[in-house]
Amino acid sequence: MLTDRLPSGLEVAAIVRQAQVAGDFAAILRRGDPDRGAILLMVSSRGSHIACLERVLGASGDYGWQRTGPADSASSTEIREFLAKRARFDEDSWAVELDIADAERFIAETISAG
Repeated sequence: MLTDRLPSGLEVAAIVRQAQVAGDFAAILRRGDPDRGAILLMVSSRGSHIACLERVLGASGDYGWQRTGPADSASSTEIREFLAKRARFDEDSWAVELDIADAERFIAETISAG
């Protein structure tokens, strides 16, 4: 059964605030539709790209996070091209950059929490 989810703008604001409270860096790279836009998280640690996470609708009707996009240690050019392509494909999408001290733990917790 399809479950309710937070509006995209509110979820992005919560993610940014969570990172800031933890002393990490967060910036909104692209603002999308405040209610229904897709969300991409570009996760890095000390400036080195670790992963890209996307909120997706699963087969069960629940939203969760999965890895997508450029591989670990991708160059800034590859990341920029990926984001530009996604923006052309989905004008309503959000992109958030996170530079987190313990990025792998953040990714594991985010994916498991859905």
